[in-house]
Amino acid sequence: MSKKLLLINDMAGYGKVALSAMIPVLSHMKYEVFNLPTAIVSNTLDYGKFDILDTTDYMKNAIAVWEQLGFEFDAISTGFIVSKEQTELVTEFCKARAEKGVTIFTDPIMGDEGKLYNGITEETIDLMRELISAADYIVPNYTEAAYLTELPYKEDGVTEEEYHTMIDKLRAFGAKSIVITSAKIAGTDCRSVVGYDHKKEEYFKVDFEEIPVHFPGTGDIFSAVFIGKLMSGKDLQTATAEAMDAVKSMIGKNADNVDKYKGIPLETCMEVLD
Repeated sequence: MSKKLLLINDMAGYGKVALSAMIPVLSHMKYEVFNLPTAIVSNTLDYGKFDILDTTDYMKNAIAVWEQLGFEFDAISTGFIVSKEQTELVTEFCKARAEKGVTIFTDPIMGDEGKLYNGITEETIDLMRELISAADYIVPNYTEAAYLTELPYKEDGVTEEEYHTMIDKLRAFGAKSIVITSAKIAGTDCRSVVGYDHKKEEYFKVDFEEIPVHFPGTGDIFSAVFIGKLMSGKDLQTATAEAMDAVKSMIGKNADNVDKYKGIPLETCMEVLD
């Protein structure tokens, strides 16, 4: 039987981001995919106008019903979370499942390019540290890793050794394996993903070529492919590299799209996952 994956993230009505991106990718990879939306969003935020419905009450009720029905999952992935109350709810839910042996993936979505997103406070960061303490795998970008560890964000990047220090601080919170995306290596033009594999007990680095085209949702696609590869038995560095290659291929195939704000039209390029 296929493994059961629960995705906790927001759902966009217009655009392939968050759940709208992750569900088709993981379904194509032959997983049984379920979802718990943290918010219903009218469209990708890149359009400049949007509406968001906070679904915290629904989440509480859904979790209660699921527990009554005895629903269980092989892995849980968490993404965008909208409030303190929601973060506490998701943390409690994940910690209880982790104790049962469920694999927990966390993307601590809080900011990018050295800045926090609107509405993210120091309290949010503290709560996210609590959430990642239950995680087997976390995939912060460099900005999020810097805020979580209270280390300075350096626009020109840091050395590999400094990334290892950052990783060690994240592991001290309880996270097991770490994958820092959008890593800038100081003194080079190199863009990398830097990580630590708790099963092999070793650091690793995977370099990649940055394509100068922006699509919303590429981080969600990366997370979905990454989760799928790991759950299929691939080791962490291989799963990371294959997820990066898939995203690069999808971007390349759609680089000339006129409306990039709606994300990558996944239905036109699923073959890169095969």
